[in-house]
Amino acid sequence: MRSPGPAAAVLGARALNRAFLARQLLLERHALSPEAAIEHLVGMQAQEPQAPYVGLWARLKDFQPDQLSNLIQERRAVRIAMMRTTIHLVTADDCARLWPLMRAVHARNFKGSSFSKAIAGVDLDELLAAGRELIVAAPRTRAELGSLLAERWHGVDPSSLAYAVSYLTPVVQVPPRGLWRRNGPARWAAANAWLERQLEEPSPDELVLRYLRAFGPATVGDLQAWSGLSRLREVADRLADRLRAFEDEQGRELLDVRDGQLPDPATPAPARFLPPFDNAILAHADRARIIPPEHRGAVSGDRLMRTFVVDGFVAGTWRLDGGTIHLTPFRPLRTAEREDLVTEAERLIAFAAPDATERAVRFARA
Repeated sequence: MRSPGPAAAVLGARALNRAFLARQLLLERHALSPEAAIEHLVGMQAQEPQAPYVGLWARLKDFQPDQLSNLIQERRAVRIAMMRTTIHLVTADDCARLWPLMRAVHARNFKGSSFSKAIAGVDLDELLAAGRELIVAAPRTRAELGSLLAERWHGVDPSSLAYAVSYLTPVVQVPPRGLWRRNGPARWAAANAWLERQLEEPSPDELVLRYLRAFGPATVGDLQAWSGLSRLREVADRLADRLRAFEDEQGRELLDVRDGQLPDPATPAPARFLPPFDNAILAHADRARIIPPEHRGAVSGDRLMRTFVVDGFVAGTWRLDGGTIHLTPFRPLRTAEREDLVTEAERLIAFAAPDATERAVRFARA
């Protein structure tokens, strides 16, 4: 990779923050379709089934929950274990493009798990073929899948048999799980059968470019922390002619696409509420671009990592209980910040709890 050029080579904390927020669609709400937004973001974390709805509401103009529910019901978006083996909501196209790249991550994580040890001696190819046959026939929960597999592999832990299949083959969670204000058990189906399409040849080069468009500028370590992949320095070096490089204030190299947004560091950043485990707070090895280092431990104090952003940086956590939103700031808020946050909180209540007869915004003491 070439050295950073002499002009504007160093990106300060606010410059890096504003570039990141712009690429995450968080500096302003955008007139994008939910499908286009999900694809731009390279998927959205979805361990909590309702989280992507709040994530899209925070980013898009006039977003309506049925828009996303329809995508899932029409099989144009799916919930699948993807980056870092965590559940993401991705488009059907990205399911086919990205899962082959993540196969190695899933295999590595499974190999180090207790499930792998529990099936020692089982022919893995035979197990995966049998599991695939069962989930092509009908979507099944892990408990159902494990029970059926245990009829063939007597004496082997059924849960571990099922986890092997869901780790090592591309499987998607099917509706009603993931639909707006609905839930249900996690039932799994074979991805290519559900989507009626084959997986594509993996392209790590394109993955790196897309990550930088949505999360950059970033280090190679950030890329690897987000994806779970290793040896991405080789990919970055191969892409040198298509990238530019900066440094952060610690002297670390930041890679970027040549046309990546770099807003003025003084650009105002509105208050935003981020859903559980949003990639905006989890997609870098160094999260200081959005979480002040002194607050990182406090973020983890909320089990679901529901955060709100003030002036571009995480400033507290939130919890919605009926029609009341409880805010726990990490620092004293100025009057203007507090007013901006209350306005956005009231919008969130109207979106997420439209049937609430009483609505309130309550602050814990900072």
